[in-house]
Amino acid sequence: MVVLLSLSSVMAALGVSQCEVRQATSVSGGDCSESYRIETSERTLFVKLNRPDLKPMFEAEAQALRAIESTHTVRVPRVYLTGGDHAASWIVLEWLNLTPGGEWASAQLGGELARMHRHRSELFGWHADNFIGLSHQPNAATSSWLEFFTDQRLRAQRKLIARRPALCAMLEPLDRLITQMPALLGDHHPEPSLLHGDLWSGNWAAVDDGVAIIYDPASYYGDRETDLAMTRLFGGFSPSFYAAYEIEWPLPVGYQAREPIYQLYHLLNHANLFGDGYVQQAIRMMLKILNGDERR
Repeated sequence: MVVLLSLSSVMAALGVSQCEVRQATSVSGGDCSESYRIETSERTLFVKLNRPDLKPMFEAEAQALRAIESTHTVRVPRVYLTGGDHAASWIVLEWLNLTPGGEWASAQLGGELARMHRHRSELFGWHADNFIGLSHQPNAATSSWLEFFTDQRLRAQRKLIARRPALCAMLEPLDRLITQMPALLGDHHPEPSLLHGDLWSGNWAAVDDGVAIIYDPASYYGDRETDLAMTRLFGGFSPSFYAAYEIEWPLPVGYQAREPIYQLYHLLNHANLFGDGYVQQAIRMMLKILNGDERR
């Protein structure tokens, strides 16, 4: 009943009467939101619903999608509306028929992502904090990548970990790693690139015409290598994706050493969101980074 009332509120906010709604179907659409395909007499929509207090999450998603769309590089879903009431919050996007991306779409995505990364800012960060999954992601602007990544990615995750006794095994290696960050990233000075921010294999696909599309961003301006590191964390992308990216904008020397550092942020966040399964994986990653630093 709450879902039906919330969908009615969404349609009212869009100016769509109940008689114009032909069909509403629940669909799979992510880890944390309820998702629906809404067919009206005019168009077909994709609606995500969540708790009313998570309206800022959907607003941040909309802002990121519009920022990426403005680059005229990688395609993203069109945003129609965000909103909320006492029962739920929501985002309304265009409905797209998604298919697994083949080699052509993978190569297209690689080249277009590199071109998207060429859209830059003077500072690292974003105009507002946003979300990585359901986790708060701070984005205060700074000119130092070392400071931004250490404070607003690693230390921010540490604060979340410290609140949960079941995760505290990660604190000792994480504290050691944080003290080593000047040695690990202090000589690396990337430009602030527009990022997707959460680019794993589940956040891209192809549409009917084979064109690559990305969605569910957690965007900010940061080191472009972080997007590439995330693509390799949970299964990796096609070789054609990486080849096309390198043709468009080759990665700098030292990327492979930085990759696990950037992947660690997402492992820490997954441990915070999903618990035990990622704790040992995060600890192994931290020990790998620390042992590599000690051998230098």
